Amino acid sequence: MKVYKFGGASINDAEGFKNLYEIVSRERSDLIIVVSAIGKTTNALEIVLKAWMAGDQAYEKYLDNIKDAHYKILVKLFSVEEDAVQLLYHAFEFLGDYLKSDKKGDYDFEYDQVISYGEIWSSILVYEYLKNRLKGVELVDIRDCLKTDNRHRDADINWEESVVRANTFFNFLNHEIYVTQGFIGGTAKGDTSTLGREGSDYTAAVLANMLNAESVTVWKDVPGILNADPKWMDDALKLEEMSYREAVEMTFSGAKVIHPKTIKPLHNKNIPLHVKSFINPSERGTVIKADAAIRKVVPVFIRKEDQILISIVPRDFSFVMGDNLGRIFHSFMLLGIKVNLVEASAVSLDVCVDDERYRIDKLLGNFKPEFSVVYNENVEMLTIRHFTEDSVKRITEGREILLEQRTRSTVRFVVRKQSYL
Repeated sequence: MKVYKFGGASINDAEGFKNLYEIVSRERSDLIIVVSAIGKTTNALEIVLKAWMAGDQAYEKYLDNIKDAHYKILVKLFSVEEDAVQLLYHAFEFLGDYLKSDKKGDYDFEYDQVISYGEIWSSILVYEYLKNRLKGVELVDIRDCLKTDNRHRDADINWEESVVRANTFFNFLNHEIYVTQGFIGGTAKGDTSTLGREGSDYTAAVLANMLNAESVTVWKDVPGILNADPKWMDDALKLEEMSYREAVEMTFSGAKVIHPKTIKPLHNKNIPLHVKSFINPSERGTVIKADAAIRKVVPVFIRKEDQILISIVPRDFSFVMGDNLGRIFHSFMLLGIKVNLVEASAVSLDVCVDDERYRIDKLLGNFKPEFSVVYNENVEMLTIRHFTEDSVKRITEGREILLEQRTRSTVRFVVRKQSYL
């Protein structure tokens, strides 16, 4: 059994759905297909949510734009009498009715209830398109399978319960292909939860672990894992093979090609992860596995944008150690703020985190009585794995460096943001 994950770019239009079918139809093993939201639907739904939470009726217009994008694909793939038309219509109605109820709760809770519809809509379209062309296709609502805690927007999976459910829902007794959603799960109370932004990769890895899959393949719009974002460096090179450890280092530093949580479930069962191009599916791509052969070590460049560098100093100039340090990081954990870089001195702590302003504002409010806090916004974290002095010069020349951190194999810089136009 194998797991395929298709990202939003791979099903951005009707041709993408036809291409997905061509890729799937060549597979002779039992298969689970995990899908993300179509195109930039998640971003668009975030705009809907922001407007709705602010009481701005413009959310209806924004939602109509998302509907139109889906219906443009729908009319090219299905005739008006097919089930997909009614199923998608009703799925949009469910979200519309939810928003009209205007019962706003906590932002993180509402985020999961609204944003999750992107994956629900895309899975309906993929399932309906495949079931008329291939035998034994079934749609599974992953919210019934992956049960999570109540920490919305970054939920933890209840593995013991979810393993039992996964082996029940995906048993391959009557079906050869299952279509399901990435990124989302369900709480014990029946609410929708999400596993973290771009979490569909993680869903694929979790299912592969629970079901002892032969492999996972993530289909992307790039030929594999590159040593830099091609939008940043036009001479980026494809990496043929990579170890689990190297992949973890890259994703922790901000490489977007794979979700940071993806590797551990695969490593635990020694399941290889293939990253391949849906544009040229016959090409080998990149494989991540335990015994990866490194033919030539090249610098790997990673840019993590939209960062804030926070400097924390106790007002009484006591050491930032012991109880202070524990309480500081406990506050980050409670607010779900991921720390990307830490630099400590005797009386100060510098922390680089994602710029999620509403969380940061809460954090700074909590620190205000005991700590003096200043921050630099509009910064980036630049990382080089296997760095050379030439590679360092390439990304730092002419940049204002706010913080630098080096180990034997990795160098990180926090720098002022600049235009890449």
